[in-house]
Amino acid sequence: MSRVVLAAADADLSARVRAAADGDAHELPAGRLPGDPARLFEQLVDGELPEVLVIGPEAAAAEVLGLAARLDVQCPGISVVLVADPSPELWQAAMRAGIRDLVSPAANPAELRAAIDRAADAATGRRRVLRPVEDTARYTGRVITVASPKGGVGKTTVATNLAVGLTAAAPQSTVLVDLDVQFGDVAYALGLVPEYTLPDAVHGPASEDTMVLKTFLTQHPSGLYAVCGAESPAAGDRVTADDVSRLLAALAREFRYVVVDTAPGLSEQTLAALDRATDVVMLSSMDVPGVRGLRKELDVLRELCMIPAGRHVVMNFADPKNGLSVRDVETAIGTGVDVVLPRSTAVPVSTNQGVPLLQSGGRDPMTKELRRLVARFAATPIMRPGRYRARHRAAS
Repeated sequence: MSRVVLAAADADLSARVRAAADGDAHELPAGRLPGDPARLFEQLVDGELPEVLVIGPEAAAAEVLGLAARLDVQCPGISVVLVADPSPELWQAAMRAGIRDLVSPAANPAELRAAIDRAADAATGRRRVLRPVEDTARYTGRVITVASPKGGVGKTTVATNLAVGLTAAAPQSTVLVDLDVQFGDVAYALGLVPEYTLPDAVHGPASEDTMVLKTFLTQHPSGLYAVCGAESPAAGDRVTADDVSRLLAALAREFRYVVVDTAPGLSEQTLAALDRATDVVMLSSMDVPGVRGLRKELDVLRELCMIPAGRHVVMNFADPKNGLSVRDVETAIGTGVDVVLPRSTAVPVSTNQGVPLLQSGGRDPMTKELRRLVARFAATPIMRPGRYRARHRAAS
């Protein structure tokens, strides 16, 4: 693993940074700095995350600040050092974006080394406070929880398409869990008739042996595996938060991706899924009630320290005629929007037929944006919880 990754630097700065890092530095290809961590990670040769990202003065300030803010949330184990003229205004903006140090472009190798060491120490300190997870040596899968404060915003549509898309990117690697314990309809959305459901997977022999658990999964024609929802609300109510935690831990030891479709709000089962998550897709409809609900949910989860290292904000049902812009939404929720899904007439047809949009291979704008969402995960290295997972604490 390279201790330092360098971006947007000329040959002179590159030589000074390499000297400061004792040669342990990897330089990204020249060109525009990616605004999305997933695009950044695509350029890493060894696929491992660095301790320090040094960004040179050839990148636009807005691009640097946007990327740094996303890294601060999604990858807290990486510290960013910006090489730029340290004006008071830039210092203030850099601190808000989570940048660890600001260094003059004329800095010598000793000054650069000091900045890199400070940033590396900060990254190490953040990793030390991350809560260890049981069986971390085997806990390698990525748990992606799709959550929303309100119903009717398309959680199941997003979760099923995300799972199908990840299966296409890495066959036989993904399992989808329907955690709407009372009224889950993942089976309907995928056109499945399951022999076993969620209560079967968390109780009895399947809860005690991973090999048995895998026989309780329902397979979709795409190669996706699914834990389908309970047949009745009464059966679903018997699934506890502890059951959910054990199930997700077991599945994460066997699958590269575990996608979790949750019920609206913050039930005990949803909180358990968030506690196990490496990533959360925070979903809202693009209207005032939906955005206000999302802001409240984000505030609650921040207070509980239950927002994982990978956080992805998705707006659904976007329509230029509804009076809200993406900037309006970002101002209201206090953070950036990562993916905007447009309103589409293809979605009801897809749902009624039980064929996800990414399975049918359509070319409408909604399908294109769903592929962008999938790419955020398929292109990003797995952040193992033992090293990069956000510190959670159980909700009381």
